[in-house]
Amino acid sequence: MTQQPFSRPGAIDLSALKNRPAPAGAGSGGAPAAGSAGAGSAAGGATSAYSVAVDEANFQTVLEASMTAPVVLVFHSAAQSPESVQLARDVVTVADEYDGRFLAATIDVDAVPQIAQAMQIPQVPLMLVILDGRPATQPIPGAAPIDDIRALFNQLAQQLTAQGISGRHQPNAFGASGPADGAEGEESEVDPRYAPAQDALAAGDIDAAVAEYQKLVTANPADHEAAAGLAMAKVLQRTQGVDLDEARAAAAAQPDDVDAQTLVADLDMLGGHVEDAFARLVELVRRSTGKERDRAREHLLGLFGAVGNDDPRVLKGRQALASALY
Repeated sequence: MTQQPFSRPGAIDLSALKNRPAPAGAGSGGAPAAGSAGAGSAAGGATSAYSVAVDEANFQTVLEASMTAPVVLVFHSAAQSPESVQLARDVVTVADEYDGRFLAATIDVDAVPQIAQAMQIPQVPLMLVILDGRPATQPIPGAAPIDDIRALFNQLAQQLTAQGISGRHQPNAFGASGPADGAEGEESEVDPRYAPAQDALAAGDIDAAVAEYQKLVTANPADHEAAAGLAMAKVLQRTQGVDLDEARAAAAAQPDDVDAQTLVADLDMLGGHVEDAFARLVELVRRSTGKERDRAREHLLGLFGAVGNDDPRVLKGRQALASALY
């Protein structure tokens, strides 16, 4: 699956779709009418706390939900592409693992072709990440194994954290069976431990975010989410004010300079080119010796921590690093 930079500005406005009239029988306020496609359900009828089957009646509400946190649209068709139905199910499964950071919105193009036509969807399967009512990535075509979907979501979650975007969707907000234990109407909140760091990121104070994450890691070295946040905040800290073209030119001119190469690796991370960042530093480790090799290795391990040890790209990167070292 192609890596996807995650960005907010300059995306395509979908307001024309938001203003389409709802079909007869739709509920008020954009909510699904009784008997319409089941909100909170994915392709094949699977239920989920953080998914919705999209139709014209609820499409506006889905777009509005992207003002809180990203919505992952998944276009599928059992008739055109049976594997696309499995993709939709897998996206729902992975979205649920993030406890509201994403909403999976499945769109059956056989049932609601008008949405796919209005959005000029060229094929199925296809995914599109929406934030603030607009696409935040390029369309992602084709089916993919669930591990690749997890890697994509992991990358997007890192970029959300790096940009200080901490909103979460409410579970079952689209009318699926209500939350258990009387929790209906309660909002899914960000863990308060991370709030100071995320607030600092949102305010653009990267140094403060690093300091807040460092406090958490010092207090509990086993807090992997805090460690990942610290690693990514340090990437942001190291790249503040850096000119991308100048950095790449310096790295090209000095292929064995650790500072030049690690800086470009950091920039690759921010741009979503995780595997490129890993490959650059693995090759630097392979070519280096002594203290320079140790510095390159330690920097690479820090980037592994930012991505997460369970990410398949990190597993491959660790294998490549071991090969380069031995």
